[in-house]
Amino acid sequence: MEFFFPEDLEQRLPPEEVTITSLSAEPYEDARRIRVNIGIAPFEKRPHIEVTLTDSEGQEVSAASFVEPMHWNLEFTMHVRTEPADGPLDLDARLFYPDGPQAKPVSIRLELPPHRGGAQT
Repeated sequence: MEFFFPEDLEQRLPPEEVTITSLSAEPYEDARRIRVNIGIAPFEKRPHIEVTLTDSEGQEVSAASFVEPMHWNLEFTMHVRTEPADGPLDLDARLFYPDGPQAKPVSIRLELPPHRGGAQT
């Protein structure tokens, strides 16, 4: 018996053509977590992805790494580990293959809501 998945109909790209197709982020109200969505072009070989969140002074406040994700749509939450400097945050995503090509990094800037205090999760 064979299973059918709609994404199986999409043309999968070789490593040198795989890119990040979309990057979006939205902070939670507590200003300590960021919901991140990354779209990747359909791939033949699974890539690696590194995501970094930095404050206005260039200090890293959160990071995540994905080794050979199974699908080309990723949704995850990043936790802000340290108190960021005032100002916007920069989210950078880099797609690469350890033994091959790298895609051009993708970046966005986002504003954190005012910190509401209280317990952190």
